[in-house]
Amino acid sequence: MTQSHQVEGNANNALGSLLQGMLGKSTVRSENTSVIRGHAGYQPDILITATGRSPVVIEAEYDPAQNVEPEACGRLNLHVAGQTRPIEAAIALRYPEAVANIHDLSAAIREATLRYCVFTSEGSETVRFPESGWLDGAVADLADMVRLVSVPQNAVDQAATYLQQGIDDAANVLEDMNVLSPAINASIARLLGMDNVPQTRRMACAIIANAMIFHDRIAGMHEEISALNLVCGDGVPDPQGTTLAAWTAILEINYWPIFAIGKDILEQLPAEFAVRILRRLRLTAASVNGTGVNNAHDLTGRVFQRLISDRKYLATFYTLPASAALLARLAVAKLKSPSPLAGEGATKPPPPQGEGWSGGEFDWGDPEAIGNLRIGDFACGTGALLSAVYEQIASRHESAGGDASAIHPAMMEEVLYGCDVMPSAIHITGSTLAGIQPDVMYGRSRLYTMPYGRQDDGTVKIGSLELLQSSQVMTLFNTSDPALRTGSAGEETAAQVNAEIPDGSFDLVIMNPPFTRNTTREGATADAVAAAFAAFDATEADQREMAKRMGELRPGTSYHGNAGVASAFAGLGHKKLKPGGVLALVLPLSAAVGLAWQNFREMVARNYTDLTVLSIAANGNDMAFSSDTGMAECLVIARKLRDEEVSTERVQFATFEQRPLNLAAASVVATNVDFQDSTRKIEDGPFGGTRLSIGDAAAGEMLTAPCSLDGDGWAGVRLLDYALAQTAYFLSRSQLNLPGIPITSELCTAPLSETGKIGLYHLDIVGTPPRGPFSKVAPSPTSTYPSLWNHNAKNETRIVCLPDSQLQVRKDLESKAISVWATASRPHISQDFRFNSQPLAVAFTERKSIGGRAWPNTIFDDSRFDFAHSAWGNSTLGLLSYWWHSSLQQPGRGIITIRTAETLPVLDFRTLTDDQLTTAEAIFDEFRELDLMPAYLADADPNRALLDRRVVCDLLGFGEEIYRGVRRLAAKWCAEPSVHGGKARPKSAQYVE
Repeated sequence: MTQSHQVEGNANNALGSLLQGMLGKSTVRSENTSVIRGHAGYQPDILITATGRSPVVIEAEYDPAQNVEPEACGRLNLHVAGQTRPIEAAIALRYPEAVANIHDLSAAIREATLRYCVFTSEGSETVRFPESGWLDGAVADLADMVRLVSVPQNAVDQAATYLQQGIDDAANVLEDMNVLSPAINASIARLLGMDNVPQTRRMACAIIANAMIFHDRIAGMHEEISALNLVCGDGVPDPQGTTLAAWTAILEINYWPIFAIGKDILEQLPAEFAVRILRRLRLTAASVNGTGVNNAHDLTGRVFQRLISDRKYLATFYTLPASAALLARLAVAKLKSPSPLAGEGATKPPPPQGEGWSGGEFDWGDPEAIGNLRIGDFACGTGALLSAVYEQIASRHESAGGDASAIHPAMMEEVLYGCDVMPSAIHITGSTLAGIQPDVMYGRSRLYTMPYGRQDDGTVKIGSLELLQSSQVMTLFNTSDPALRTGSAGEETAAQVNAEIPDGSFDLVIMNPPFTRNTTREGATADAVAAAFAAFDATEADQREMAKRMGELRPGTSYHGNAGVASAFAGLGHKKLKPGGVLALVLPLSAAVGLAWQNFREMVARNYTDLTVLSIAANGNDMAFSSDTGMAECLVIARKLRDEEVSTERVQFATFEQRPLNLAAASVVATNVDFQDSTRKIEDGPFGGTRLSIGDAAAGEMLTAPCSLDGDGWAGVRLLDYALAQTAYFLSRSQLNLPGIPITSELCTAPLSETGKIGLYHLDIVGTPPRGPFSKVAPSPTSTYPSLWNHNAKNETRIVCLPDSQLQVRKDLESKAISVWATASRPHISQDFRFNSQPLAVAFTERKSIGGRAWPNTIFDDSRFDFAHSAWGNSTLGLLSYWWHSSLQQPGRGIITIRTAETLPVLDFRTLTDDQLTTAEAIFDEFRELDLMPAYLADADPNRALLDRRVVCDLLGFGEEIYRGVRRLAAKWCAEPSVHGGKARPKSAQYVE
């Protein structure tokens, strides 16, 4: 039914009513006057306020909404009556014009796509999000945005800085005490289950600071709790005693995860040092709370991660808040109606189900359904991912009309499981999760400190990975040691606790597991026998036994030593998930393409559906979802098959131009990552992927591709322009399909192992005898056994290169040396290709030589193929194929192994005619004396352009249109961040057609 045009005020009242039902304890007011201090006549369209949050204003108009943006901007920094913080965020909203003509405004707005943007005040600047264009979403998306922008990110960052500064200063006090009273610091270290090292002292101060911040926040909630300034302020004669008394009183109310260990640490300190620490951290608490970020629940966890010096072995890189929110949102979105609880230890019956039941959309308004969920992070660190999942569930529950505080006990007691090997990390996780609803009590939580290293009985344990063998592990959780208490309602006193984590019982497993590999032999882990198990000063003997223990637990998992312990954690997650459960992981990018991760990919392909893989095209730290890893990462989310389902046939890729900068950006990107039938496929041709955008700005692209059940690489990662993926895909299938060219041409390609074979692994040449029959020494022009071993970009500007080493035969290994030398050849393929500094994918030596670490041999039965391989491999088409096939985990660098080189698609030299092979040799001879620029300048290199012309036109017989298409392809390829690695192009580098 339609009626005459309704005024905007009616629409605002309808929207306000809808938002009130989705924003829980917030107060939503529409069309009110006298709410802005000093401006009685101002009438915000919609005003949202909530305790501990900044007020948010929504100004709304019907399309074309010409005045809505300046009106929204005009509300910033105004003060709302009864609120302490000014308006720091204002939303400009556009109603679809058709809404105005519908009688039931509430129904119309509920079903409408709303367009909006957000203005925030950052210092003296007004920032618009998105920078241009508009966000599209439903009312629930708008409600989510209100939640997010009510806590400005810059305030959270400032609070984190205050907290870290205070902790560092307080830790210096403990450093002074360590000189005079080392036994006291050793006692504190025992409380934390750590060694007496500077890291431990920072941990202790972080825990005290966390307790003081919470003390300051909750003092007004309970009459019996004095303000922090009255407890340990400058005028207090005995701040240590009064603080301990205050925390004892707090523990009689609640807050055990936050205050118990802080109190026990404080009791250990001599008065002189206690006073210095308390007074410094009191100022810190005041500064942190003064920023108004009372609900930045993972604040302490964020700082805690900055303090972990042992992460060189544990690889416990902190999942950035925006990344955690992105992964959690995508993972929670895949959850279906609860599937039956399975496995020993399941305590609640499954929901009713009929024959053939397969699960439908989850009812987020049902607190009982939420309470039936089981969500685990078996490498939880400080709980960033668990906290992000909790936030997603609470948000969805509120949006469905529920009360987030009412589900808190179930979330803490039944739903959330967290495991880690660091007791202090489990403390922070408990504190973080408890702080989401600090005034709601709960019983025992499911947070466990897992046994790691040498145990009292002489055995060794490897943390959560012990759960690969059993659903029960005797943990360090909840011992009489107060450092390990995690229940909110009182002290747990059991000597040890069995962690009940049944197989096949979890609805969601979400993890950012350690990446460390035992095979690592560089940097901080160069001196470790087994780097994956070298944490906490483990002895060499302990490391060996822990590695052996991993071997015992390995059968039936996706673990591979070269992939690292992250692959074992992935297998653990699979083991614990129930049918229909969701696996959500932060993994190194090598998980998508690395040979060592093939078992993992096969496990996912055969046992999961709805597979999504996300990555970042940017370089440096920006290509990771975690903090400080310095390597590319990917997010992998998939849903485990139920009995009636079939395994996934496709993998869904999304590449972002940069990682989400804040929670708002993460929310928008997650909403846009929506794979549908209309999403572009890799088989659709070189037209690029489906655009991801934030407003008018491109945020990345999406693409779907076939998923091999055999675990072949998921090659669509870290690509800014998916047209390159589509061209490479067709090229590997003997078709030349170029962007902008309307025709597809035949071009025979084949795996390199079918046209020839790859030489030996370098340790089979010079490894410790008797493995390696040679030793490597300086080159000689008369050497019997020359070798091209290392990369030297200055000596590799031409296709023909000089050997840089010679090999000498070891005594008693002469026969083996002869067989190894039989693999010598003239062409060599780059195994570690730095696109932004090195020109060659294939190098050629005039004499046969042995290829080493950087340059394995490529060996052909027909010596004429040597020339064709050298010309093809260094042309744009050869470079594209190499790049597509390589691991792109490091900026500007592609890595292939001996094994992966075997499957590298190359021109099928067997199909070339004698005339073509003669042409290939002529092309090769032409380029003997011609220098090539580094590969990332292939589009601007006149000699590379000449090589393209000679290969495309003269060798392969294509015309001018195809040649120009290849040159456009070169420009696209050179623009990829994974190719240039962030290296600036020389000003003189101009496109050469």
